[in-house]
Amino acid sequence: MSTSARKDEPPPLVVKLGGSCVEQLDEPWWADLAGIIRNRRVVLVHGWSGPLRRLDPRHGEPTAFLRDRYGNRSRWTTPQVIADITLVAESVRTSIAGKLADRGVRVKGVLGSEGLLQAGPGERLWWQDGRLVEIDNLVGPVAAVDAAQLKVDDHSEPAAALVTPLARDAGGRTVNTDADRAAAAVAGALGAAALVLVTDVSHFFVDGEPVDRLPATEAIRHRDGKTSGGMRKKLRAAVEALEGGTPKVVLGNGSVTALLSEGSGTVITRD
Repeated sequence: MSTSARKDEPPPLVVKLGGSCVEQLDEPWWADLAGIIRNRRVVLVHGWSGPLRRLDPRHGEPTAFLRDRYGNRSRWTTPQVIADITLVAESVRTSIAGKLADRGVRVKGVLGSEGLLQAGPGERLWWQDGRLVEIDNLVGPVAAVDAAQLKVDDHSEPAAALVTPLARDAGGRTVNTDADRAAAAVAGALGAAALVLVTDVSHFFVDGEPVDRLPATEAIRHRDGKTSGGMRKKLRAAVEALEGGTPKVVLGNGSVTALLSEGSGTVITRD
């Protein structure tokens, strides 16, 4: 079908592909995604954590991350880290584009730092050696999204935009930004019907038990409680997506169809 917008076309979907799992997704998973793209507008956002660790094991060490005064973890991003992210992101985009091209779906790569994503001021104080110190970490939250850049030109074949979530700050520097939160900002800017966070675990778990549904108030409680690491960031992104107008967020490792139909994963909704 044509990818041009129609009055009867459903709102778009935003699908974030976790950097720790994108290379582990099997052939049926990609076939399912391609089928969805043939029938509605989809914007993909990718991570890069797995490929970045393989490029240099130091990117996976505890010293590669900082924690702010609120307990949020972030990658310690220097100009060299930006260069490494840029390098591996190109290979991730190529891999995703190839998987979808094999199924008749064209991909338009969009580098966030080339005008799509504007970053706000980043945190300046980080814990180091037991004290808060000022560090110029090249990380910032997404403050604005130029949704026009996500438009895919009208072609006869189905197509999707694929976003690399680097951003540009007010000083013109390329900065790292959390991919889950960037996907939430993109979902809000597009008026998306849902945000799907594809990860390497089946659900959000509480005391070892999978959670099928989670209202926003509970997501906030867990986000600000014992939940840590990558799942804490996903809950933070989910709440931001809901606050930005997205009606639901689903996270898990099932197919996008199963996640959207709530037959798999954890569904996070407004109260």
